[in-house]
Amino acid sequence: MTSQRTSTEGNQSANASKSRGKNAKSGRWLWFWVGMSGIAMVSATAGALLAVSLSSTPLQQAELSPQEEAVFDSDAIAGSGLRFSELTRPVNLLVMGMSVLPPDVRNPPSETKNLRYLPQVNSFDGLSDVMLLVQFEPEKKKIAMLSIPRDTRTEIEGYGIRKINAANVEGGPALTAKTVSNVLGGTGIDRYIRINVLGVEKLIDALGGVTVYVPKDMKYRDDSQHLYIDLKAGKQHLNGNQTLQLLRFRHDELGDIGRIQRQQMVIRALIDQSLNPMTWKELPNILNVVKDNIDTNLTVEELVALVGFSVRTNRSNMQMFMLPGRFSENGEFDASYWIPSKRGITKLMAQHFGVESTSELQVADPARLRIAIQDSTGSDRSQLRPLIKALEKAGYRNIYVYKPWSEPLEVTNIIAQQGDGNGAESIRNSLGFGEVKIESTGSLDSDISIQLGKDWLQKKDLLDSSSSF
Repeated sequence: MTSQRTSTEGNQSANASKSRGKNAKSGRWLWFWVGMSGIAMVSATAGALLAVSLSSTPLQQAELSPQEEAVFDSDAIAGSGLRFSELTRPVNLLVMGMSVLPPDVRNPPSETKNLRYLPQVNSFDGLSDVMLLVQFEPEKKKIAMLSIPRDTRTEIEGYGIRKINAANVEGGPALTAKTVSNVLGGTGIDRYIRINVLGVEKLIDALGGVTVYVPKDMKYRDDSQHLYIDLKAGKQHLNGNQTLQLLRFRHDELGDIGRIQRQQMVIRALIDQSLNPMTWKELPNILNVVKDNIDTNLTVEELVALVGFSVRTNRSNMQMFMLPGRFSENGEFDASYWIPSKRGITKLMAQHFGVESTSELQVADPARLRIAIQDSTGSDRSQLRPLIKALEKAGYRNIYVYKPWSEPLEVTNIIAQQGDGNGAESIRNSLGFGEVKIESTGSLDSDISIQLGKDWLQKKDLLDSSSSF
């Protein structure tokens, strides 16, 4: 795909000394991704620190039976000897962020008091409220991340139709991996990581926090969970507790889907954020916190290989998707669900996760693409006419104006909402401005969302004059 070009090996070699300081822009896995982002940004030295700081045994707290272990691919994913930090094949990593405990916890540790809610203390047995499939593709030098809504309606083997986040409660990581694999058309799962929420605040603080745009005022109180969210809209630097509030908030019209979009925004912010030099000082502490709050069948050597690959991956080759589907309608089921789209999943997995498909993939007809326009510049609808006319002139017919994008943008984002990077790149070429991003932060009903920035204002008059001919 033309919009996702990777820097050539020659450029990487020539800029190696600069990239350690500037190319601190790599993908991470949420919740673990948030915590490990600083490690991924300090180059291969982080891998060496990992190897020194942790034992070379699996960082696994769960005891899996032979049948459960067989769910995961046991083949090696990294080289041996001096190549221990190199991935040797594509890896599908299932990342799960665990929910909090109910409010009847006795004698919670003192360090949890400042969290203002009761975390799942040293336990990985609850609902997996954050679920991500992260694929590391060494041949294409690409990282693809698929967010799976917690309310996804699916069959859990032996337990009937349930929300997918219940699979961990019933059968731990193995049953969750099997369930996710079935939803994704048989996609294999190589490894898993379960993240306990207890250490997330400390990890974010150790990384120096994160600068992100909070899209709106967020206020929510839940005494049963000791959860108190109080954030103001606007660009700001969030500490660990505030970041958790942003990540956990889901009390708006989009519910859990809105939370997934905000998770992707935090990931992008971490990718774009320059490395805080203080991270070097905090690395030993970060490593210890990570080790105490994860359960994974990755070995340390494999973890080092994944981190090292993330460091070397170009920012433009980090893609974020959301499981295709729709909200259930009122009265359709006995509970609210995210209904997965089998057709959409098949297409997504074939295009971006290397899953073979029996159906032929067709190039989308521009006239059928659903294009949403979200303005961040304060323009009224009449001022958007030159843009709409330019799109229509290029053959696009299904265009609608969506609610404004709250964050003021310098550069227009052309969001491949459903993963159609080629379609987004074609729109960018037609318009002559903007930056293509493959993520799911735009209008849910769109194929492509155009979030207009200030560069649009510079092009508006030119588009207006050209469309008048």
